[in-house]
Amino acid sequence: MLLTLAGHPSLRRIGERVELVGLAGGVELSRRSPELRTTDGRVTGPLLDPYISRSPLMLRASEAGDVVIDPMGAGSGVTVDAMQLTGPLTVTAERLARGVVLELGGRVVLLLHAVVGGEEPVPKFGLVGESAGIQQVRREITQAAGLPVPVLIRGPSGSGKELVARALHAASPRAARSYVAINLAALNPGTAIAELFGHVRGSFTGALQSRPGYFREADGGTLFLDEIGEASIEVQAMLLRVLESGEVQPIGGAPARRVDVRVIAATDANLDAAIESGAFRPSLLHRLAGHELVVPPLRDRLDDVPRLLVHFLEQELRRAGQSELFEAMTRDCSRELPTTVMTGLLRHAWPGNVRQLSNVVRRMVGALLAEGDVLGVVEALAAGTVGRTPPAAPTAMPTSTGEPEPGTQVSDAELTAAMRANDWQIAATARQLGVSRNTLYARMKRTGKVRKARDLPRDELAGLYAQQGGDLAAMAGLLGVSLRALQLRLRELELVP
Repeated sequence: MLLTLAGHPSLRRIGERVELVGLAGGVELSRRSPELRTTDGRVTGPLLDPYISRSPLMLRASEAGDVVIDPMGAGSGVTVDAMQLTGPLTVTAERLARGVVLELGGRVVLLLHAVVGGEEPVPKFGLVGESAGIQQVRREITQAAGLPVPVLIRGPSGSGKELVARALHAASPRAARSYVAINLAALNPGTAIAELFGHVRGSFTGALQSRPGYFREADGGTLFLDEIGEASIEVQAMLLRVLESGEVQPIGGAPARRVDVRVIAATDANLDAAIESGAFRPSLLHRLAGHELVVPPLRDRLDDVPRLLVHFLEQELRRAGQSELFEAMTRDCSRELPTTVMTGLLRHAWPGNVRQLSNVVRRMVGALLAEGDVLGVVEALAAGTVGRTPPAAPTAMPTSTGEPEPGTQVSDAELTAAMRANDWQIAATARQLGVSRNTLYARMKRTGKVRKARDLPRDELAGLYAQQGGDLAAMAGLLGVSLRALQLRLRELELVP
């Protein structure tokens, strides 16, 4: 059984973990124990957060393979899968297989999960994560990279199949030669054969010049065929011929040419079902699957979510020119990433896998730079509205239910007082008033007396900055915005370094 540190005031500690040895006799969890390690085995020590209770939780394995979580004297600041822990709780082996989210004192998030298989050191191949699933993928890459056979990568959309293909090429004897990646679903059906296998000038309408084709471009190297399940029957027949003969036949009567290409194919389709329906050739599947490799969905490698979050967060902030903000968050990210953010991410089903997580982090960074708050993105993710087009405004007023909308009974004076008491922070004010962030934003817009930092014009900010001698705290108080949001807006406008 493992505990993986998923949320902590310091970003640099996220991803540390500890194997719970002796769980049958009970293991204490508190600010002082147990000691965690980095994934390469370096001891980093216990949690040591002063806001976590000194009194320990007790984790104990039962004879049935379940784990009992006993709060003992840890107080009320402990939640298990977002539910307050008020007494001993038995967590089933089934829940542990997915991962159980523990939140301590509103400061630290831990994932309690079963460990599967051994953890022999293997190269990382540029793949982010330390879960059992991603370790198995690395072992498979190690085994298959040097084999002179095609590889078929299976896995759901967005799970990282192309990254695995690139890793297979980079670890192979062909690493110094060409790597050509083609998405078969994106090829024009009318010209797919010509694009793959080449054609001579004038061989069909629009063939204004000869083309060698992707197979010849990859000669000596690797050709990655993504979405192989989308290949037409005609393309499948020619792919089979190349795999069997090692020769490509360009369209237009040119002689066949020998090629030395290692083919890696990938799909999220059920090829066995496609064979039954006649949409895919069984002989081609047998040829492609010289070695099969399965990339697990993100929901099956949940302990990698925090590691991927940090990876994508660093990418996006550096891309936005906010490297200093990322470095600051490695020391203390409690304001930018409260525990509710990581709890929400860990409890999401991730139907879009790693690609979806990457997109969510991109939106989080956008919200962080614009508003200084990412909770709205996580709330929208939980509600299933991330990336959706907002519904059109109603043409008529809805029928009143007799109940006032939450937050509408708050007066302008009460709203302003609550914002000031919470240093103009949106999330904290929303919690105090008992409303959602969206409701609070609507209320702010209606009053017209509270502004967002992202709406402040450059001229006004530049003038006030000079007037206050660069005192950002004074500026934030005069403008009625949070200090963090003001700092981000000033950096966005390049008024401060």
